Amino acid sequence: ETDVVSGEAGGITQHIGAYQVEFVLSGTKEKKSITFLDTPGHEAFTAMRARGAHCTDIVILVVAADDNVQPQTIEAINHAKAANVPIIVAINKIDRPQADIGKIQQSLLEHELIPENLGGSTLFVNVSATRGDGVDELLEIIQLQAEVLELKSTSKGMSRGVTIESKVRRGQGTMGTVLVQRGLLKIGDYFVCGSTYGRVRSMFNEYGKPKKEAGPSIPVEISGWSDQPEVGEQFIVIEDERTARQIAEERTQQQKEQNVGKQQKMQLDNIFSQLDDQEQIELRLLIKADVQG
Repeated sequence: ETDVVSGEAGGITQHIGAYQVEFVLSGTKEKKSITFLDTPGHEAFTAMRARGAHCTDIVILVVAADDNVQPQTIEAINHAKAANVPIIVAINKIDRPQADIGKIQQSLLEHELIPENLGGSTLFVNVSATRGDGVDELLEIIQLQAEVLELKSTSKGMSRGVTIESKVRRGQGTMGTVLVQRGLLKIGDYFVCGSTYGRVRSMFNEYGKPKKEAGPSIPVEISGWSDQPEVGEQFIVIEDERTARQIAEERTQQQKEQNVGKQQKMQLDNIFSQLDDQEQIELRLLIKADVQG
């Protein structure tokens, strides 16, 4: 019911959205909350995995029951395996007349995702996003998996996390969405993130409501960046602005040196490729995007 898709162009999840879901454990009055990173299966996600920014503790692989296992599904499985993150499979659209749960389970066997009813250890949940079937069960299974894996963090000490999106907003400047992984992030904190640094000027939750602090597993959008941060970079709170700026400048210098090396290599490669192929066609494109990811 978060309805992330309605705000997207063409109804597609193009951005990496982060939001929290609260629910009550069945048979108890205990309230639990789970943070979801709603990620499209495109290259931005690949880059986040490749940087080793283990943003997620558990991957929920959503597969449509009336469809086949798609190339992007296989790609997502490989990302999860590369990051060594456990997978829970949610078979969606079970309300459709063409739904074939058995076929999906058989297709996923090839990728070592074996359901418990076939002697494996992968958790499978049948859901219908439109009717809400199986959603409560899915939330409880995530909670159970988190307890089995003993996923814990602390709100003590200097805050750190990962940047999951950034954009420039008129009137506010650069805004970065940060998922706090440990510590308590507060307004006024100095931070460094890749080759950017800054001081937290304002903080908002996923609904745009102001916040004063954010603890582990809470996603917040913050302002006060020196430049637009790269998606997937580690976000670390530093004691003072001078140290934060110094670290960011050193990283910028390292990046420049690496880029010079790459350019020289590319120029050599281009000479050889042009010798091989004299009939190259050059296509020049301008790409306009609203967010960094």
